Amino acid sequence: MTSLADLLPADWRRARLLGRILTDEGPSPVLVKDGRLIDISRRACTTSQALDLSSPADTDGSDLGAVETISAASAWDGGGLKLLSPLDLQCIKASGVTFAVSALERVIEERARGDAGVANTIRQGLKHRIGGELATLVPGSEAAERVKAALIADGLWSQYLEVAIGPYAEIFTKAPVLASVGWGAMVGVRADSAWNNPEPEVVVICDGAGRPVGATLGNDVNLRDIEGRSALLLGKAKDNTASAAVGPFIRLFDDDFGMDDVRRATVRLDVEGQDGFVLHGESSMTLISRDPEDLVAQTLSAHQYPDGFALYLGTMFAPIEDRDAPGKGFTHKIGDRVRVSTARLGVLENVVGTCDQAPPWTMGVGELMRNLAARGLLEATQ
Repeated sequence: MTSLADLLPADWRRARLLGRILTDEGPSPVLVKDGRLIDISRRACTTSQALDLSSPADTDGSDLGAVETISAASAWDGGGLKLLSPLDLQCIKASGVTFAVSALERVIEERARGDAGVANTIRQGLKHRIGGELATLVPGSEAAERVKAALIADGLWSQYLEVAIGPYAEIFTKAPVLASVGWGAMVGVRADSAWNNPEPEVVVICDGAGRPVGATLGNDVNLRDIEGRSALLLGKAKDNTASAAVGPFIRLFDDDFGMDDVRRATVRLDVEGQDGFVLHGESSMTLISRDPEDLVAQTLSAHQYPDGFALYLGTMFAPIEDRDAPGKGFTHKIGDRVRVSTARLGVLENVVGTCDQAPPWTMGVGELMRNLAARGLLEATQ
């Protein structure tokens, strides 16, 4: 059994945490506060509604017990409390190619054809022509435009660099409303994908007014072979059954945790395969090229989100370690255990299966509303 406390931030006793669990009656929003797990469904029947309250963390409800005495159920360990994704009515968005330095490096390495000496020559030439370090590049700036001109002149430009250093961020829909999965669930990769990987990320949560109100962890499962064929296949590579993992809880912003903590976060990834393969990596948010608040603003430039939205902020980590044979790189295998973690957001852990093996997504918005109405929660929380 996994203790619920083991999934939470290291300072969980001070943190304000909002999540969702599956009860015998249906899904219910919960808070972790004062060392207790509190069902707040009679005050806010969705986390979307809870986040629109003036003080979500002060909401009262039914005491489910001390956090340290509660076990969490998972796809690999039955029994205990089933955690759901902390998202319900929020739109699930994602931003891509948000680490410009890694995008530039990939293009440089491609041009150098694996020769580190040639790569360094290209890199130093770019530094001489554009001035400064590539890591300091601000997307959309005059300096970025000079880099763009230099890259075009050297035949290095690509559509990925356009969103890496150009004025407009790549913002896309990661999954339908209610389709994300939480801690302990199976994450899915398409059976016809032969090259795929996890993407460990911080996910910013915004309320119905578009204000960032918290953050959590995410695994933006990606099918690299499908996306690599064409950027127009991004939807097929990104939006599949159980391909969006979020959790374990939303940490609400307060005086002790805010956007600056998001900006400083280091996201750790650990993969353990049933074949004995082990992978470790990290992605530092200090290296992100677009500020999280800018990514939120670009998301809001499209239209409004009256039920709020979650925004994956992107990652600089792409595993390249060979798993089966030299030069073949990394790809998931069925049964991989994937852990995404940070000290201040906790641990998001999932097991990999194919999309058709994952439990089907059956509770859409209509079914959720019928469930809440039958429980008398819609009337209770108006």
